[in-house]
Amino acid sequence: MALSGDRDRQMAREGNTAARSGKMVALGSAATWLPYVYGVALILAATLLGQGLLPFIQPSSNLVVLYLVPVVVSALYWGAGPSIITSVLSILAYRLLFVPQRLPLSLVDDYIMFLTVLIVGLVVSTLATRARDQAALARRAADQTAALYALSRDLAAAGDLDTIARAVVARISQTFACDAAVLLPRGDSLVAQAGTFEMTGDTEEAAALWALRHAQSAGWGSTVHHGAQALYLPLTTGHKVMGVLAIRRAGNDMWREDQRYLLDVFASQAAMAIERAQLAEDARQAYILEATRKMQTALLNSISHDLRTPLASITGSLTSLLDNEVRLDEGTRHDLIETARQQAERLNHLVGNLLDMTRLEAGAMQPVREPCDIQDLIGAALAQLGDRVKERQIAVDLPDDLPMVAMDFVLMTQVLVNLLDNALKYSAPQTIVDISAHLTDTSVQIDVADRGIGIPDDDLPHVFDRFYRVRHAGRVDGSGLGLSLSKGIVELHGGRLTGAHRPGGGTIFSIELPLTPTTPRLPEGQV
Repeated sequence: MALSGDRDRQMAREGNTAARSGKMVALGSAATWLPYVYGVALILAATLLGQGLLPFIQPSSNLVVLYLVPVVVSALYWGAGPSIITSVLSILAYRLLFVPQRLPLSLVDDYIMFLTVLIVGLVVSTLATRARDQAALARRAADQTAALYALSRDLAAAGDLDTIARAVVARISQTFACDAAVLLPRGDSLVAQAGTFEMTGDTEEAAALWALRHAQSAGWGSTVHHGAQALYLPLTTGHKVMGVLAIRRAGNDMWREDQRYLLDVFASQAAMAIERAQLAEDARQAYILEATRKMQTALLNSISHDLRTPLASITGSLTSLLDNEVRLDEGTRHDLIETARQQAERLNHLVGNLLDMTRLEAGAMQPVREPCDIQDLIGAALAQLGDRVKERQIAVDLPDDLPMVAMDFVLMTQVLVNLLDNALKYSAPQTIVDISAHLTDTSVQIDVADRGIGIPDDDLPHVFDRFYRVRHAGRVDGSGLGLSLSKGIVELHGGRLTGAHRPGGGTIFSIELPLTPTTPRLPEGQV
């Protein structure tokens, strides 16, 4: 197994701070005699002050109160050891400098004075030490709470396994000043998802796998595989072990009880975040599979009818033409040939839509935009429809000030053909299909409107879905791809395709193509 990774800048800054703190601690350890020097300095200051106050304070025994100050200060800031030494030196200084030799104190007085000063020093030092310990515990608890909050915040913002693993590694490295790695199972082995150190060796791998399989800690500092260099904690949830957290400290320093507890909490949080990410990924994959299944079902349903029907018509027509036993007049032969041609065109149109939809979804369809005339676009679309528009009334209404619009002429012609084909199929032969265009502030809008059977309210939001067929009493040939493909092509141009009910009955589809700096809008009255 190989684990690798980089710490972020914040962790580096905190590492530098920790290094500086380490140097300060080392300096303090080397200078443990300084508190005693400070205690002696305080005694000298008290002695000088006592010499100045001696003429004003009688009896001189009251000056012993001055020597309580060095004792209390030493006990408060430097602990019991300096306090005891300061107590002894204070009594000696007072006894030698302020007690006249002609009035020697009794041995009992000396003991009482010494014990009083000593007890004051010990009581103050004990209380000060307890207060410092409680303050240190409070600071440590606050730091741990802040670290746990920071990890929870990072995990809440992470959405995938890589981000979660990196967040866990970064926070553990910053909080405990150690190297860390997140190992996730892949088959029968463990793979590093993120880490800040490299690790190799059978001992390390055996310890990590043991922690994964037995849901217990292993490695350094534990009772199992204690020869390993790192400590391995299982990332467990209520259901299973999600992975292993590997931790290695410089010099293999022992963990404090509160540190180990916080580390277990970190591991628990990481396990729940990993489980959440894996469940989200499983749900996403299930959604993709379900969507794929639905699309395949719709495609098969469409293919089973929309491909079979024209093929059957083509096969029947050609079979009749090739049957020598059947005598056909010229008109019948022409009708059969025309039927075969129309069905072949229908089949070609369906296959083309399927291929274009595949290209569109794969991102392989890229429009080549050039300035084009809207009138030419409509003329090309009507020409492609051929005989289908000869028996129909098509009304075209275009203003004179329409500008050139940047578009892929071939693709937009296909969009207009699909919309016109839809209007012709769903409207009666005697009705008129209207094509109009007008300018807005930011776009050119092309409308294709019919007076057909219309689209039910429940179907209108879904008419642009792939393979969606509007439910009507009479079946109309179609694959349900034309509108979906047209919407995708228009959106590739930065435009929008919408459908709505036409006032008075029928349906109106609107294409909005944006005006770009290369296709400026002409002033009114100028062509």
